Amino acid sequence: MATKAASLADDLVQRFEQQIESGEMPPGARFPTEKAITEDFGVSRTVVREAYSRLAARGLLVSRRGSGAYVPDGASYRAFQVTAEEIGEIEDVLKLLEMRMGFEVEMADLAARRRTDRDLVRLGETLEAMERSTDVDESVAADAAFHAAIASATGNSYFLRFTQFLGVRLVPSRRLYLQGDDPVRHQRYAHTINRDHRAIHAAIEAGDPAAARRAARRHIEKSIARYRALKDSGAELPPG
Repeated sequence: MATKAASLADDLVQRFEQQIESGEMPPGARFPTEKAITEDFGVSRTVVREAYSRLAARGLLVSRRGSGAYVPDGASYRAFQVTAEEIGEIEDVLKLLEMRMGFEVEMADLAARRRTDRDLVRLGETLEAMERSTDVDESVAADAAFHAAIASATGNSYFLRFTQFLGVRLVPSRRLYLQGDDPVRHQRYAHTINRDHRAIHAAIEAGDPAAARRAARRHIEKSIARYRALKDSGAELPPG
């Protein structure tokens, strides 16, 4: 469970992120001093330092010795972040999946139009890796590789970069299903996921954009349905 200090730091981080995204704090703007924040918001210096440390790690704050903390050039372009610490509840996973829906559908469409023989080989390799997986780490790696291969097949490097960014944020949801499971049960679940993957692969291989869109949408819709059911059952994401 998050501590009160961590929660207060979260609030400060969110506040400054919003100000940077909106342009209220443009590049070059100076962050308030620790003393000013402790007085204005009634938090400790420890909380302020934690918030500033997180902002710096996200590329939204740069310290200048003897001068203070400032918004760096280009910070507004790095303001969108989803850290592992933020994915603490099933509702967080659902939000990511909803956002991912349109992205995955369009990506599959483009992959069906542009894929090369090499792309198809790479996709096939990820499907086999998923079939062979016997633990959560192997299946997570194979799943991420499958979606990365689709992204690569679009011929658009931005799809690949964004897919890699999103992929690791969905790892906790897989662990919810597979933590502590034996290999047989794990393989049964991996095969279920792989059926969806094979449908997407078949449509891409056939060069059928419409079928690829339908298969990708169906895949994410099934994931959303699974996590909604888990949420309704009162399940929680495991830590880590």
